[in-house]
Amino acid sequence: MYNSYFNLNENPFSIAPDPRFLYMSEQHREALAHLMFALTSEGGFVLLTGEVGTGKTTVCRCLLEQLPGDLNVAFVLNPKLTAVELLATVCDELHIDYPAGTTTGKILVDKINRYLLATHAAGRKTVLIIDEAQNLSAEVLEQIRLLTNLETTQRKLLQVVMLGQPELRELLARPELRQLSQRITARYHLGPLARSEVEAYIKHRLAVAGHRKKLFNDKVIGLVYRYTGGIPRLINLLCDRALLGTYVQGLDKVSTATLKTAAREVLGPEIASSQGRPGRTLRLSLALLFAALVGAWLTVGWQYLGNQPSPTSPPETSEIQEPATIVANPPPFTWPEILDPDASRESAFVRLLALWDIDYTTGAKACTLAEREELACLYRKGNLGSLLRLNRPAVLTMLNPKGEEFSVALTAVDHGVASLTIDGREVQLSPEQLEQNWTGAYVILWRPPPGFSQAIRSDRAGAPRDWLTARIADLFDKNLTGPELADALEKYQQAEGILADGIAGPETIIHLNTSTGQPVVLLTRN
Repeated sequence: MYNSYFNLNENPFSIAPDPRFLYMSEQHREALAHLMFALTSEGGFVLLTGEVGTGKTTVCRCLLEQLPGDLNVAFVLNPKLTAVELLATVCDELHIDYPAGTTTGKILVDKINRYLLATHAAGRKTVLIIDEAQNLSAEVLEQIRLLTNLETTQRKLLQVVMLGQPELRELLARPELRQLSQRITARYHLGPLARSEVEAYIKHRLAVAGHRKKLFNDKVIGLVYRYTGGIPRLINLLCDRALLGTYVQGLDKVSTATLKTAAREVLGPEIASSQGRPGRTLRLSLALLFAALVGAWLTVGWQYLGNQPSPTSPPETSEIQEPATIVANPPPFTWPEILDPDASRESAFVRLLALWDIDYTTGAKACTLAEREELACLYRKGNLGSLLRLNRPAVLTMLNPKGEEFSVALTAVDHGVASLTIDGREVQLSPEQLEQNWTGAYVILWRPPPGFSQAIRSDRAGAPRDWLTARIADLFDKNLTGPELADALEKYQQAEGILADGIAGPETIIHLNTSTGQPVVLLTRN
């Protein structure tokens, strides 16, 4: 209604999960990186949780549009099904024929298993994505786990991505589901946006819709944050109603009075009077939001891309993950029973940033601070051997005895002892003690070349290739270009145990930085 009035090409605050409007906050980038890495690895379960409206489904939609073409995807929107109904839904999504009126799970499981074996033989992978997975029953979850039992000696033939609200984590922590919980290879929890991110979020959506002028001033944005608690979907509902009110009044910008009126209409008078209590705002608004969500989902179709072209240069992976050769035996150590996930993550990143001489700013995002110092975050999953090859300090994702995640900083490995910062305490552990609770997921800081995007190719001009040419010249003591540069890079990659494709991705660049004495922080000097 107001699009032409504000010179907008489309509605900037629709609650449809359109990936074009996805604002990639640091959290969303991390979530997408976790999902992408998990789906290109060797199988298992992937878990993405978050409060209602934090962007889980939109992140997943963005993921689907970036998947390589060798993936077959089954997407389940309504998980309130029996085990047999879920199996039938999976068959329908993957276009697997089965007898009409089938009421037994064995027939469907056999059909799915044959399909998975056939697609594996054809060089393809299969992914099952389940939205609103907190509604799954324990019986259905166990059936899904059993589906993933089919595997080769190298990987599982079915990968499962579960999206859900925080209750999903509680569900998976039940003792009877510990087998499934132990198979989760990647976990990420999406939280609300910070105040600064709310402003960037609003600007981003307006820009995608074609509007470049400022419709919301700083005071109004502050009110948006207080009323919505940083929940993207609530921001959309509130800003949409505020623009409608501004249009009706014939104004060119949203006023505080208009926003307050919109808050009363969309979120209710009690919420609009809460003034600065985002947590309470969220709890009170969920029930009011439900009706709007039902209507929206009835009108939004889910289309995903099942045959995207493969990327020109796949992410680098080290083919060998040798165990670390550390043999020290520090004193016994008892892992903390409970550590707050957010607090432990912040504490770990404070320590990691300090190693790179970066001061942590309260409330800021660690990777954003790193980018200001021309560094970047790299998310990987492996073992201590693979991390030692990269040779950078890291933030590790751990699990307590209850299956809950927390974070620690691995700061050094010296003379067979791993030094960690756990909740602000410095401790020393053996590899066995470290890997006892480690999920294998870690984050390191690294120094990408100027202008670096995804990978450096020797046949593409630009600052990244100039950087690569200079590093290779340092190693081989002569200038190389074109095919000679690619050949020399392949030789270096082979010597370092990296996938030798003649293309410099993050892992190759990290090794080059170490080999050529660039200003970096090392995990070990042994």
